[in-house]
Amino acid sequence: MTGTLATRKLGSTGLEVTRLGFGAMEVRGERIWGGRPVRDEQARDILGAVLDAGITFVDTANDYGKSEAYIGRYISERRNEYVLATKCGCSMIPAGDHDETPHQWDRKHLLGNIDDSLYKLGTDQVDLLQLHNPSVALAEEHKLVDTLREIQASGKARFIGASSTSPDLGTYIDWGVFDAFQIPYSALERRHEDLITKAHAAGAGTIIRGGVARGEPGAGLGAADRWDIWERAKLDEFLDEGESRTQWQLRFTLSHPGVDTIIVGTLNPAHLAENVRAAAAGALADDVYAEAKRRLDEAGESPEKG
Repeated sequence: MTGTLATRKLGSTGLEVTRLGFGAMEVRGERIWGGRPVRDEQARDILGAVLDAGITFVDTANDYGKSEAYIGRYISERRNEYVLATKCGCSMIPAGDHDETPHQWDRKHLLGNIDDSLYKLGTDQVDLLQLHNPSVALAEEHKLVDTLREIQASGKARFIGASSTSPDLGTYIDWGVFDAFQIPYSALERRHEDLITKAHAAGAGTIIRGGVARGEPGAGLGAADRWDIWERAKLDEFLDEGESRTQWQLRFTLSHPGVDTIIVGTLNPAHLAENVRAAAAGALADDVYAEAKRRLDEAGESPEKG
């Protein structure tokens, strides 16, 4: 793989992360959310390749199937090479040929989640523990921030955060208690664009998921109706020679000044190498970024109104 990955502080945490991170949901296996089968050697090879590429941020969750166990099995001995984030409030319940993943938000369950995660991850501490998308009402009812702080005080998590979406995200930012937020965002899903700016201005780290809209249909797993926006905005006109739509999307997301890191998952080492090259190329030129956003506005894809 070629190119050097830029790094950036994750908000006010002091954690140094590469602007391209790895979303380890892709090594969850087939039992979770229609995932693809994953052989042990596939997981070993892709996780090793991630670190070998210089990526220093790895994100997973307690309900990502085999993901945490694979991280523990194959890269826990390289723990000093990466910032590790996981999520809580999760559960996996066998349901025949798949596992259901209902969330539970009581204190006892969250305390069990972090212990289970640490055991599987082969570490005694995660760098970031995130609530896995509860509503504000649930967070208040179950005093989730108090439990996160209890876990943090125990030394099992260095920082606390939330994976969230609107309408809850804005409220969570206003609370001023979370060190980082995980937020969906891409050129084809600009709903949270202004909230990312708000989170960044508040000093929180910003972790972007969905930053390449799951890849172009056919080459990736993206939805055709969402990628229709690409055609309407005529974004092909911005592609550099040899640049794929997915690579350009990654660079668009990196161009948002409030974005710290983007997590992109893959099982394919060739796709990983493409992502690394795109991230190494860096943000789009300012005029290209501005014009792309203008065209997307005209195509009906704009930030959510506050």
